[in-house]
Amino acid sequence: MNPPALDAFAGYGVELEYMVVARDTLAVLPIADRLLASAAGRAASAVVRGGFGWCNEIVLHLVEIKNQAPAPALAPLAAGFQAEVAAIGQFLQPLGARLMPTGMHPWMDPRRETRLWADDPAGIYRAYDRIFDCHSHGQANLQSMQLNLPFADDTQFARLHAAIRLVLPILPAIAASSPLADGRPAAHLDARMAAYAGAVARVPAVIGELVPDTATGRADYVEQVLAPMYRAIAPLDPDGVLQHEWLNARGAIPRFERDAIEIRVVDMQECPAADLAIAAATAAAVRALYDATWSSLSEQQAIATPVLTRLMHACVRYGDAALIDDGPYLRLLGLPAHPVAAAEVWQHLIETTGVGRAAPWREPLQCMQQQGPLARRILRALGADATRQRQHAVYEALCDCLDAGRMFTP
Repeated sequence: MNPPALDAFAGYGVELEYMVVARDTLAVLPIADRLLASAAGRAASAVVRGGFGWCNEIVLHLVEIKNQAPAPALAPLAAGFQAEVAAIGQFLQPLGARLMPTGMHPWMDPRRETRLWADDPAGIYRAYDRIFDCHSHGQANLQSMQLNLPFADDTQFARLHAAIRLVLPILPAIAASSPLADGRPAAHLDARMAAYAGAVARVPAVIGELVPDTATGRADYVEQVLAPMYRAIAPLDPDGVLQHEWLNARGAIPRFERDAIEIRVVDMQECPAADLAIAAATAAAVRALYDATWSSLSEQQAIATPVLTRLMHACVRYGDAALIDDGPYLRLLGLPAHPVAAAEVWQHLIETTGVGRAAPWREPLQCMQQQGPLARRILRALGADATRQRQHAVYEALCDCLDAGRMFTP
């Protein structure tokens, strides 16, 4: 029997994805199976450790840490995730490996280095790889922080979905951490999201416009999104192994099986305190919109998806410097209608919601606001020297930040 659904903001689920890399070269190391087996004492795809769990999804150089049950508050999770990072580090050390943060490995060659999880009795990974080709950046080289927010009924779902939809476009402005790809500076500050946006292009219904359309309830979402997606994938998936709601690749997806909406567009940061600070800022902004602090539900639901998608692509490319120039959108967030940088939008949201004054989040959010998102700090640390040697030094420092639980400041 499933537990009763939680009301909106009564619980939080967080998932953090890390790369497993060689301790000396920092090259991706496909040994997540060995890590999990060491922790479990037997072959395993998941390990439960008290309130936290470790698991792997599809590629062998990735390990995910998550809280097993919704937490009533985000603040206590930061220390818990940091402790899990340390525990994984202890298992990886004798394997000559460590964890690396950020949204993308800076010089991974996914065509050559991707290794898929071999234990796949249902054939899900094989089917997905056959259709979408997992040997690409948009499938194999992307690590995110996923935030799950619950809803108890259709009314809460509609309000939560509308609020999340408005916050999605500007999340890369604060969370971008992937400015390098293929061993060189990328065209986008958030190269992970740029790659993600094209990863399922073979079946456009799987991702839509990245930012989801307005939805008024579960039945509406099934009719407008899930049913067309299942029909579109069916000719390529005759056995139906991919006919599940997790196939949906939009930037935020309803997980009706657990009565939550999962936000997927946040790059991994340099330490759990930074990840959780972004989760807290996101949740605070979403809650203010949910509570109609600046605009009504009908006003939020009326804004066109292409407008939001255009703003998201600007933030993916330019991060905190992206120009947010849509007057009606700005008014929905309680701002004047004149164009501003995305950094100013976040300053307004953080200040008006008060999340920046909360002790656990004050230092991380101040660092992001004053020095820019992690992607910008990485580029500043590289300077004019983007050689592999310099990249190695910067990303080794990022790994050290993860181990120590501190912010990265060049």
